Amino acid sequence: MDITDKIVVVTGAASGIGRALCTAFDKAGAARVVCADRDIRGAQSIAHNIKGLARDVDVSDPEQIKDLIAYVETEVGPIDIFCSNAGVLIEGGAEVPDAEWQRLWEINVMSHVWAARHVVPLMAARGGGYLLNTASAAGLLNQIGSAPYGVTKHAAVGLAEWLAITHGDAGIKVSVLCPQAVRTAMTEGFEDHVAAIDGMIEADEAAAACITAIRDETFLVLPHPGVRTYMQRKTSDYDRWIAGMRKLNRAYGRD
Repeated sequence: MDITDKIVVVTGAASGIGRALCTAFDKAGAARVVCADRDIRGAQSIAHNIKGLARDVDVSDPEQIKDLIAYVETEVGPIDIFCSNAGVLIEGGAEVPDAEWQRLWEINVMSHVWAARHVVPLMAARGGGYLLNTASAAGLLNQIGSAPYGVTKHAAVGLAEWLAITHGDAGIKVSVLCPQAVRTAMTEGFEDHVAAIDGMIEADEAAAACITAIRDETFLVLPHPGVRTYMQRKTSDYDRWIAGMRKLNRAYGRD
């Protein structure tokens, strides 16, 4: 898709990858970038820098996502590209309280569902559109030290696949971002974590990879190219891959 003159919505826009995406879309010639985040001051800051539009949105609330889409469609114009980018991370395994599992489920997965529920029919009626969903390499591999993150990011990838399969004939294109460690507030203090074993990239590098993927209409966005090799090893010999991950868990797992 040519990004020039397109209307773009980015959630989780106040910082990290979301902020970098807003800047990247603006530089790529988007007509308007709507910067949505519950941190409205952060969203206003990036919107001001790019002459965008800030909206106060908590993506864990389906009504706020619905209202965001309705507002943009009515007051700004038809949404060409919707980026479900907001995400959260928590450490722990099965012992993590249900409320925290639910919080990650709502933000990392259901926010993508709610966005697609409302924007896909509008895009399809116009003959097409683009969804960019931020997942993680954890959604293709797994996450040492965090069951909720690994599980929800797997679900996010699965949803993106389903959307691409089901709505592709209606002109809906989908890309899913699956980086390893990106230098953001989420990864602060995790510089020595297993996710950074291949290096921690900057948010603008991840955003640049997304712009390229959208222009090329490529489903899988891998700013860390080694992730593809890890995926191939996983599928070629699952037991060997699990043994290798157990070794990483011994080295990097946190009690």
